[in-house]
Parts: sequence; C-alpha cells; structure tokens
Amino acid sequence: MTGLLAPPLAFIAYLVLVGALLGLGKVLAGRQRSPVSERMPYSSGEVSPRVHARPGYQPYFGVALFFALLHVGVLVASTGGFTPVSLVYLGGLLLILLVVVLG
Repeated sequence: MTGLLAPPLAFIAYLVLVGALLGLGKVLAGRQRSPVSERMPYSSGEVSPRVHARPGYQPYFGVALFFALLHVGVLVASTGGFTPVSLVYLGGLLLILLVVVLG
C-alpha cells in the first residue's frame, strides 16, 4: 500500500482517475444541440464589431515571475538554515524581486 503513495505512482493514478472521470462526464453530458443564436455574444441588439479584441498574457508575466521567484526563494531559504550564506542569499533574492517589481 505504501508503494501507491510514492509521488510518481500517485501522480499516474491521479491522471488515470481524472481521465476516467472526464470520459464519464462526456458520456453523461450527451451531445450539445444549441442554436447559433445561443452561442453568439449578446450586444443589446447591435451588430458585433468585426475586429475582435486580442488580450494577451504579457502584463501577467511580471507578476508570475515575482511569485515564482518568491516561492522558490523562500523554499530554498527555509531549507538552508540560519547561516551567513542564507542571509546573503536572502539579500540577493530581495534585490532580484525589487528589480522584477520595478521593471
């Protein structure tokens, strides 16, 4: 039983379970039969514009990088103990996070 708790085996078991639930959900949902008017966006009776907005993920890369660096830095600092090297590491981490925040 403890072999199933090993992370790679648990991850594979989780993927199989999620795949089975996804397949079951698709079978239970049936076919979608909706008219085209239900799939169109409501624009209060006006004609939709021909040019669609294309939002991107570019503004969020800085935020994602900040949190990724913060979490990895805290993880590494917490496992390193309280030594002078860890203080230098935390100082460098704070400097890098400051650079990411200020651009």
